[in-house]
Amino acid sequence: MNEKKLFLLDAMALIYRAYFALNRTPRITSLGRNTSAQFGFTTTLLDLLNREKPSHLAVVFEGGKSDTDVHRSNTFAEYKANRQAAPEDIIGALPDIQRIVEGFSLPCLSSPGYEADDVIGTLALEAAALGYTVYMVTPDKDYGQLVRDNVFMYKPGYQGKTFEILGPAEICAKWNIKRVDQVIDILGLMGDAVDNIPGIAGVGEKTAAKLLAEFDTLEGVLAGADSIKGSIGEKVRNGKENALMSKQLATIITDVPISFHAEDFRVKEINKEKLELIFNELEFKSLSKRVLGEDVTTKQVAVALDLFGNPTQAGSSFSTGMETAGEEILVASETIETTEHDYHLYQTPEEINGLVQTLMGLQIFAFDTETTNIDANYADLVGLSFSWNKGEGHYVAIPAAREAAKAILAQFQPLFDKKGITWVGQNLKYDLLVLRWYNIEISGALWDTLLAHFLIEPDGKRNMDALALKYLSYQPVSIESLIGKKGKDQKTMRDVPVEVVKEYAAEDADVTWQLQEVFRPMVESSTAAGLFKDVENPLMPILVDMEYTGVGLDVPFLNAYSKELERDVKAAEESVYKQAGQRFNLASPKQLGEILFDGLKIEGGGKKTKTGQYATGEDVLQKLRKKHPIVEDILTFRQLAKLKSTYVDALPLLINPKTGRIHTSFNQTIAVTGRLSSNNPNLQNIPIRSEAGREIRKAFIANEGYTLLSADYSQIELRIIAALAGEEAMIAAFAEGKDIHTATAAGVYGVPESEVTSEQRRNAKAVNFGIIYGQTAFGLSESLNVSRSEAKEIIDNYFRQYPFIQKYISSQIQFAREHLYVESMLGRRRWLPDIVSANQTVRGFAERNSVNMPIQGTASDMIKLAMLAVDKELKAAKMQTKMVLQVHDELIFDVPLGEAEQAKQLITEAMCSAMVLPNNVPIQAEAGMGKNWLEAH
Repeated sequence: MNEKKLFLLDAMALIYRAYFALNRTPRITSLGRNTSAQFGFTTTLLDLLNREKPSHLAVVFEGGKSDTDVHRSNTFAEYKANRQAAPEDIIGALPDIQRIVEGFSLPCLSSPGYEADDVIGTLALEAAALGYTVYMVTPDKDYGQLVRDNVFMYKPGYQGKTFEILGPAEICAKWNIKRVDQVIDILGLMGDAVDNIPGIAGVGEKTAAKLLAEFDTLEGVLAGADSIKGSIGEKVRNGKENALMSKQLATIITDVPISFHAEDFRVKEINKEKLELIFNELEFKSLSKRVLGEDVTTKQVAVALDLFGNPTQAGSSFSTGMETAGEEILVASETIETTEHDYHLYQTPEEINGLVQTLMGLQIFAFDTETTNIDANYADLVGLSFSWNKGEGHYVAIPAAREAAKAILAQFQPLFDKKGITWVGQNLKYDLLVLRWYNIEISGALWDTLLAHFLIEPDGKRNMDALALKYLSYQPVSIESLIGKKGKDQKTMRDVPVEVVKEYAAEDADVTWQLQEVFRPMVESSTAAGLFKDVENPLMPILVDMEYTGVGLDVPFLNAYSKELERDVKAAEESVYKQAGQRFNLASPKQLGEILFDGLKIEGGGKKTKTGQYATGEDVLQKLRKKHPIVEDILTFRQLAKLKSTYVDALPLLINPKTGRIHTSFNQTIAVTGRLSSNNPNLQNIPIRSEAGREIRKAFIANEGYTLLSADYSQIELRIIAALAGEEAMIAAFAEGKDIHTATAAGVYGVPESEVTSEQRRNAKAVNFGIIYGQTAFGLSESLNVSRSEAKEIIDNYFRQYPFIQKYISSQIQFAREHLYVESMLGRRRWLPDIVSANQTVRGFAERNSVNMPIQGTASDMIKLAMLAVDKELKAAKMQTKMVLQVHDELIFDVPLGEAEQAKQLITEAMCSAMVLPNNVPIQAEAGMGKNWLEAH
């Protein structure tokens, strides 16, 4: 250890970076508190202590503003004015982080009226003069001005990049300057958008560097301004005052009234009692074990990640991996190199037969496939792997030759056919679909770790590497280490030596087995246990059937429609140019904004974005539709151009050459409400509100001799909210078979149902569906284009008609506040920690989710139960009808003409009886048939 090695940490910069590094998968305690900032900062501190072994260290915070201090806002009122307020989770984390730092027996420093960089600058230069090597730990570029021969910037890595240590040479190279003191000159010239330092308008980093290369300092640039030619010279002459002020603002103060006392900064023994207390409060279970020396794993780390996902040095007992919600991601204290394992390769018929016999005697095992493509519809099998004990794995190599591959798979046929065993997998649907292309179906039960984790933690990351890090403290072998990074030079698993593939594939099965052991008690003790066992896992084979079957596509229709859309797009574009009085780049928001608001002077818009250009998004244009006819043409242009590129021209490219059909992929673990999503193509987003969008459905067609049957639930979300709320008036309307929107309109407007106008019904429909999503009077007035007072009156009348729905909304919000989650009828849970946020916008979003998630979640559970019920009935009747698509509350089938009426009755009856709603709310499903999807719907 260097006895004179001082680290000064810029607390807020590191806290912000830690918090946002975990923003997509925040760390949430059992009480719903977000501790991402605390956890992230602590792991960063531990990493520094362990890797760099400083002799001295301090954590420096902001000193806060004072009217009598030197704070920069007293010089320039707009200094940092554009910064958003710190997230409340960060504000709430600061006392905890100070306690953690104190628990490590380290000082927390600040000086009233000064920023952290001033304190760090003062201490760094003082300590350097005393012979210390100083590292300023921060990502803030301003610190470059302080760098000396023994004062360095220690810049943490981020998003895969490793940390950097920057000395004078690196700083000068980074800025293209000769001396580090020129950093403040360059900042004075170019300004700093982050801190709202203006600089000289129009002077960027490259121009500033060129000016300093010629004139040496900012003052030199200003003195020589008359000799600078062109627009740059004019900008410099006009920006003199801003430049001098900006340099002053960017200059770090190095005479703060604070002193470096070596003993106060020395790294000492930790205070175990303090750390144990705060770690217990924050639920840092694994960190507590590591730091406090209880059951600490001290094995050498072959692959470990710091907070920002960067490799740390081997042997780091404190390094940790990334963190997701719920539990900590542990350090990758184990890898394939450091873990005892027994992985076997099977190639001969005799070896394979022995493995099959062993597997036949088991009740459960983990299973995985290795293939040549991530798209199961195009993948060839490379191998099968199995595991049923921790640290054990068994890999069967599959040859490239199709007949030889089928011969090996034939040896496994008794296993594939056997019932009473459970196949465990990570994303099993992929493996099942791969096997399906080899005409193989699995008869046993299925247990998917991906689905299990989704139900345990709907918002978390769930790829196998992330789950292994989090729950097993294990870093699996990277696929890129075998086949390389994505790109034209990437290999396939077929190109990798079989011994190498064996280790990788057997490890996958081994890790999957271990994850199953972790997740099984978690999911079985959850409210979603039945959902997992009886819905999500059994649904996989049905989705595989649908994906394998695919749906027909009318390519000639799409080709003709593409030409039609091209004409309409061109017509809308030319109309825009004519009204604008000039041609311009219609795809450029900047140019469009200037045309609309500077040229045509359209009122009601004209708001600018942070980049200084006018906002021209669809939300803006929708509000301006009646202000000028050009807006309608712009919206038409955008809509039709998107339809053409996203669907009409793209769909034919997705046809599988082996089948001539579209094979979309369904995903069970994307939407937290449990809704199925799809990709290639994304069926859920095919537009249906516009006539042009609905036309796309014509492209989805039935087989020859078949018809498409579309069956969907009628107003299912309204029926569910009526059931959950016990809303008597709405339940009665459904029981009597009334049109719910007409019935609602009659109550809202106080007229008989027979006198309800189409406009009143349309307004009532907007309220019926909008109320579920927390629509306010303002939102309703915007959507209906009525006054806010009229919208408020509509909503007030609605709740007078349906008082139990208002009570339901209030009770759901209150339940979420007390429990920090809500659930669907079948126990699908969504956590809502933001329901207690002090931020009104954040809290409001959580409140809306507390109301609509149980409704949407129940609807998603219902359609899945319907798919299971329909599949069961079709098989029992030995019908040839095939379920081919699912979109929201709609199921689409390929039906032989001779089965049409039977299928229609069977499907609608199965859908209506799939789930029983409370309060005897009737469920209604409607079906139609036609040669294409639009006609059937």
